[in-house]
Amino acid sequence: MNFKLKQQAFKRDDFICQKCGFHNPNITDLEIHHIKPRVFGGEDILDNLITLCSICHNYAPDSEKFFIKYLNEKIDGKILDTFRISTYSISKKTKRGMNLSFERGNLVTKAPLGYQVIDKQLVPKNDSYVVQEIYQTFLNQDISLTQLAKKYNLSVNGLKKILTNQTYLGKIKFAGQITDGQHQPLLSKQLFEQVQEKLKNKGWIKG
Repeated sequence: MNFKLKQQAFKRDDFICQKCGFHNPNITDLEIHHIKPRVFGGEDILDNLITLCSICHNYAPDSEKFFIKYLNEKIDGKILDTFRISTYSISKKTKRGMNLSFERGNLVTKAPLGYQVIDKQLVPKNDSYVVQEIYQTFLNQDISLTQLAKKYNLSVNGLKKILTNQTYLGKIKFAGQITDGQHQPLLSKQLFEQVQEKLKNKGWIKG
């Protein structure tokens, strides 16, 4: 979902959670929720978007039918303030920990395909060769993302993440920054860059 569309939804809803009434024009603790989830065919259009606070968003049901019922059962946002403060405090501590981990060159998110975490370190799995196999297949064969994803039992979006993940170069990315990781790379820089070039030429990622 693009930034402009999110801003339109926030402004239309006056930066107010449509369930509990929490208000914050700075957007902190506010989320944009799909009324009909994208996984069930919901579109990124204004009529399918609604503003919720982070707490109401977290507990919102996936079903459109149950979500409408959930939304209509209003709650006083002040009741959630204690939980909001607690969640904000935990979030700040978590972010500090993630920043420290990033600065040390350690993985911040979950281990991608081909790796596992042992003693907080990213380590190649026995089947890590699959990552290079996926890259080589994509580069050297005339195959669509859909076909390649099906071959390895992946979603197309999951495959795109694998094909653009700089973790495989021994890098760590967090909050828009990239640093050298402490883990073993699974790919050569040349292979990675050749795949990026093919993805761009096919129009499957932005240049």
